[in-house]
Amino acid sequence: MAFELPKLAYAYNALEPNIDARTMEIHHSKHHQAYTTNFNNAIAGTDAEKLSIDEIIKNISKFPMAVRNNGGGYFNHSFFWTIIAPNAGGLPTGELALAIDSAFGSFDEFKKQFSAAAAARFASGWAWLIVKDGKLVINSSPNQDNPLMDIAEVKGQPVLVIDVWEHAYYLNYQNRRPDYIAAFWNVINWNEVSRLYKNEMAKSLKEAK
Repeated sequence: MAFELPKLAYAYNALEPNIDARTMEIHHSKHHQAYTTNFNNAIAGTDAEKLSIDEIIKNISKFPMAVRNNGGGYFNHSFFWTIIAPNAGGLPTGELALAIDSAFGSFDEFKKQFSAAAAARFASGWAWLIVKDGKLVINSSPNQDNPLMDIAEVKGQPVLVIDVWEHAYYLNYQNRRPDYIAAFWNVINWNEVSRLYKNEMAKSLKEAK
């Protein structure tokens, strides 16, 4: 079956004023749709059509660059939409909050380091918070790569991501990427990030037994 553009759980204008409706509409219906279409075209008629997106991403070195770029774009955007939400932001709680404090010293220090990674990513790419060997780690990736890929410099399970391609913010913020990054903290869906973190830790604990 062909991969489909996922529907958003909120309206295009639901993240305003942090992310404007026009940017969301173009980002989702044009950019993400293009990655979806091109990804399907890249795997058409191959054995990859029988695989899940996770199976493809985790073995991306076995596929042509068109699959890496468009499959990555499909996966990364699908993930990104789930960790942003209206009426969100604030602070994480529970196990995730404790893990952030343990890994970075404080939430403010985590926010500083994550924002710096997003700002420093040259040209187009993503900044990630991942679980690596049971600990939270910040890293970034170029283009449409991600930490699940077998070619990633730093591998791990993503729990949070920010898209720093210009199409994610340029209509509203132009070249002011730091302003976009600052606004991103107001739309983080910490409930989803926390759920992903707890699921990964439970999985790691089960595998360790």
